Amino acid sequence: MTTRRNFIKETGLLAASLALAPSLTKALAPAQQAVGIQLYSLREIIGKDVKGVIEKVAKAGFKEVETYGYAPNGSFWGLSPKDFKALLDANGLYSPSGHFGFDNYIKTGNLDDIKSYIDASNVLGSKYVVAPYLGDDLRNNYKLVAERLNKAGELCIQAGINVGYHNHGFEFDKQGDTTGFEILLAETDPNLVYFELDLYWVAFAGQNPIDIFKKHPRRFKMWHVKDMDKTNKRWNTEIGNGTIDFKSIFAEAKLSGVKHIYLEQETNYKPDHISSIKTSIDYIKGKLL
Repeated sequence: MTTRRNFIKETGLLAASLALAPSLTKALAPAQQAVGIQLYSLREIIGKDVKGVIEKVAKAGFKEVETYGYAPNGSFWGLSPKDFKALLDANGLYSPSGHFGFDNYIKTGNLDDIKSYIDASNVLGSKYVVAPYLGDDLRNNYKLVAERLNKAGELCIQAGINVGYHNHGFEFDKQGDTTGFEILLAETDPNLVYFELDLYWVAFAGQNPIDIFKKHPRRFKMWHVKDMDKTNKRWNTEIGNGTIDFKSIFAEAKLSGVKHIYLEQETNYKPDHISSIKTSIDYIKGKLL
């Protein structure tokens, strides 16, 4: 029998459950992978108007950015780390990682540069300090490179940050009966050094990212998603317009261990930089995630 007291109690519980439903549903719903962009993609325009470009990046639908070009105790396109963080916050953006020059540190072993990168990363709230490139003179001693990455990793881990390494194509050149890439993976501590796999450069070198994931599962916390033009393999193109089979690669994301995916495009923008990155993020969100 429904009494007035029971009716009030039941309708009150129903109202409370309805009020909680949206937040509960949101909590239970799987979160879509955030899509980021390596800002090097916009190197030709970001220095002229950093605030305007960051606003356009956010409006295009990106949630994360990866920085580049920060020199020891330097700035991000004229902005201090604090001011750049404020600009990102104002546009709903987060920078999980950044590309920083490692060559001087690798040659000398002096960790002062790395300490500066840690300081800047801590201001931004970043979790990865990434070595983006190796000069020609360092490509004959990958064991030394790995040793230095481990040492930098030991320092970074104390600040809650990991070291990453971003590949190009040259790491896949033969070094005796192995490759530079395999040496780096074998000689670095997986608890200290992660890898940012540039899918374009893997394909350029004639390798299959999925085979790499199977051989080294969960080492690749970041990807650069960059497509290869159909007419000239040295050119990039918007994601989905090129030759790389991203659908099969994204299907193995768990095996990779990827946490952050960054669009990157370095050449061949059609019709312009912002339109190109918008085409790419729409494809990533609509077809790959």
